[in-house]
Amino acid sequence: MARRRRPSLISRWRRQARGLGVSLLFVVVASGLWYGQERQVRDQLVWMGVPEWQALTPLHFHRVLRNDGFLVGWSDVRVNPLWVSYRLEAVEDPRAGPRPNFQRDWRTLWPIGTDHYAGSGYDRGHLAPNYAIAAVHGRQAQQDTFFMSNMTPQRPDLNRRLWQRLEAAVMDHFVPRFGELQVITGPVFPAPFRDNVLNRVGFVEVPEAFYKILVVPSEPPMALAFLMPQEVRGDEPLDDYLVSIDEVEARTGLDFFPNLPEASAEVLEGQVVTRGWALEEVARLPSRF
Repeated sequence: MARRRRPSLISRWRRQARGLGVSLLFVVVASGLWYGQERQVRDQLVWMGVPEWQALTPLHFHRVLRNDGFLVGWSDVRVNPLWVSYRLEAVEDPRAGPRPNFQRDWRTLWPIGTDHYAGSGYDRGHLAPNYAIAAVHGRQAQQDTFFMSNMTPQRPDLNRRLWQRLEAAVMDHFVPRFGELQVITGPVFPAPFRDNVLNRVGFVEVPEAFYKILVVPSEPPMALAFLMPQEVRGDEPLDDYLVSIDEVEARTGLDFFPNLPEASAEVLEGQVVTRGWALEEVARLPSRF
């Protein structure tokens, strides 16, 4: 009886092996298609590559979260977005829908609720801005800007005044002027890590400053970078906070445009050049609030 069963058993194993092989092939092909599509979407939201670390340490581990209209480099160590990247372009009739509600992001390791900052003295500061993202990328993208993974603790005079004035200048002045902008923005933390590790709002580490880098992807490209501390009055001129991209990279440890040729990077990132931006037209405009 055993000899009769063996061919049947071997045949069954072979069928199972073939089925497993087909399943694995399907997974590999599907994963490759997903990865190719994901890379294509990412490339549409960044210029010259997704930001990378100049040197890797355990503190630098982060994940890229893709949303409609913007990417978030999320750190489960700092419980913050380390960078947010998005593209803006001129639209004929820019407008935003009703302000959405804040929403928890299930993709973050730590549970950050919508009332997480309550009573802390800090605002839920957007990095991908509500209005600009809505005007360019639509309603779903606007709703995605209200994920708590897009928030970081900002002092009210920064968030509601100086930072808001910079965001307004970007969308109302620079985008119409150039037609297209690449924006990368994020927090700056004190060094070393141990000096700030307990300075948190709940799980969320509190930054000491924030940067915003604007790039016109022309030939040759143009760029401006701003670095704003938490402690501001809010009515300071925007050009008081101009810095080189090199300085932002030194403070964050990030390489923002890893695919940019070295010679071009030295020119673009090592200097502060305001020519052509007409920054003086908006540097002293008051806040809406």
